[in-house]
Amino acid sequence: MCGIVAYIGHKEAYPILIKGLQRLEYRGYDSAGVALLNEKINLFKTKGKVSELVSHTAHKDTQGTIGIAHTRWATHGEPNSTNAHPHFSESENIAIIHNGIIENYESIREFLLQKGYKFRSETDTEVLVQLIEDVKKEGNYSLFESVRIALNQVVGAYAIAVISTDEPDKVVVARKGSPLVVGIGSEGDFYVASDAAPIVEYTKSVYYLDDEDIACLKANEKLHLKTIKNEVKDPLTEELDLNIDALEKGGFEHFMLKEIHEQPDSILDSMRGRISAKDNTVKLGGVEDYEKHILDAHRIIMVACGTSWHAGLVGEYLFEELARIPVEVEYGSEFRYRNPIITNDDVVIAISQSGETADTLAAIDLAKRKGALLLGICNVVGSSIARATHAGVYTHAGPEIGVASTKAFTAQVTVLTLIALRLGFLKKTIEEPVYHSLIKELEDIPNKVEEVLKTEKLIKEIAAKFKDARNFLYLGRGINFPVALEGALKLKEISYIHAEGYPAAEMKHGPIALIDENMPIVVIATKEGNYEKIVSNIQEIKARKGAVIAVVSKGDTTVAAMADYVIEIPKTEELLVPLLATIPLQLLSYHIAVMRGCNVDMPRNLAKSVTVE
Repeated sequence: MCGIVAYIGHKEAYPILIKGLQRLEYRGYDSAGVALLNEKINLFKTKGKVSELVSHTAHKDTQGTIGIAHTRWATHGEPNSTNAHPHFSESENIAIIHNGIIENYESIREFLLQKGYKFRSETDTEVLVQLIEDVKKEGNYSLFESVRIALNQVVGAYAIAVISTDEPDKVVVARKGSPLVVGIGSEGDFYVASDAAPIVEYTKSVYYLDDEDIACLKANEKLHLKTIKNEVKDPLTEELDLNIDALEKGGFEHFMLKEIHEQPDSILDSMRGRISAKDNTVKLGGVEDYEKHILDAHRIIMVACGTSWHAGLVGEYLFEELARIPVEVEYGSEFRYRNPIITNDDVVIAISQSGETADTLAAIDLAKRKGALLLGICNVVGSSIARATHAGVYTHAGPEIGVASTKAFTAQVTVLTLIALRLGFLKKTIEEPVYHSLIKELEDIPNKVEEVLKTEKLIKEIAAKFKDARNFLYLGRGINFPVALEGALKLKEISYIHAEGYPAAEMKHGPIALIDENMPIVVIATKEGNYEKIVSNIQEIKARKGAVIAVVSKGDTTVAAMADYVIEIPKTEELLVPLLATIPLQLLSYHIAVMRGCNVDMPRNLAKSVTVE
């Protein structure tokens, strides 16, 4: 969840590190710090934003061509400058930055206390740097060997970068369960980061560390790579497919608004080369070799967290309707701590925007041990989920900087639709006219999303009416129930208004007690699917004076006559409605949050990529 940046080379490190931290701000954090190696280690850190770190370091010695920097999201110890990273060893000869959680830090801490070590912070990270120093002191090892030996005593997850005054020309990095990428510069320098955003400006040649990789970086030398078990590895670099322009706001006030408006393109990119209405074909090269295994599957289990879990719920409707394969959708955080019944006849599909979600990765590991076929759906090339699964499909949505996921959701739903269509075609569980109609309509979805985006002015007016509401209820039926869940999540994430999503029929089993003139209810009431039932639900709401905001099919007059506010979306096939109906809910959440003065791109307490439990 935190951000890591490190540099070693011939340039001044400080500007590179600060710019890197700024590019990682979207990940969520509560403090920031930097350590620069120049004869001694100059360490600066502060609670708050990167801008406060910049102010804190003004007029201080920030010289040096080697440095490490960090933005922290608090786990062990409250957010303050003492618990912020980097952390010193007791001698102040070694400094470390760390993402992840050291689960056995208490026992290591007790061991070190008995040896006389003193601790400044409440963090698990300081325990690790003290352990590295102890190993180094006891065995007179190099920094690389000291880190490697220390990591063999660690239980938990980590991505680390370590520097030492004893070896002032090296940076040692390692990872397990938390992402880390090394960029290889053209001038013999190295750039390190927790994702590619801080690196793309300087190099396209990168190495993604695997779990239990440890690397020594020295300017003008080849990357020295081993496993923590001391096995030598040959680093195979990859070409980074990322444009620096994608990391800028492009004239929009916020990244979230930019990403909402990018959805016609991101949905199209998710389909590009995979679907053709002209030829009536759907082709997914990423899973082609495993299609027979999927078709023969006893069931499909989708594991995900947050917004990706909602995409999985939409996928459940799609797969069962089109391919007639039983589907279960599981939270990764719950699945990993059960003893689920999984066999080699099952297929597990892991869904994650970042490809680094800790709970989803743990669920993959569990399913792998039980023999299931593992497929990944993620957005980030080279991510942990992409490498941990047998096969998968990239969404190609482009970088998503806003913490509240928007275009990633519709891209995930698009890919799930393509997979369901392909499987249904192969199983012959879709009638040919329906298959052709869905392909044609799916190809037209980007144009229809453009049409929905034109309702933004109206949605902004509705937002102004309800920006001070304390509670919202979102209702949908069938495949639109997950859309209601996603709409509620978006609102609570960025505006801090309590919101709940429910199947519309379940309203009578509890939520109806909350409805009065102060309760806005958002209802997905399109003509496609259970329309008469949803009309009845709206009548029940109006009988209790609830304020109804209805998302309806274009030209609808029945619901329009009952609802207080109406947002029209173009007509489409029932199974494709989520791709359109979710757009107004994203815009409504965005404008309410802006009107409430909330930090839309970086909501409090949230992080873009949840890489710790």
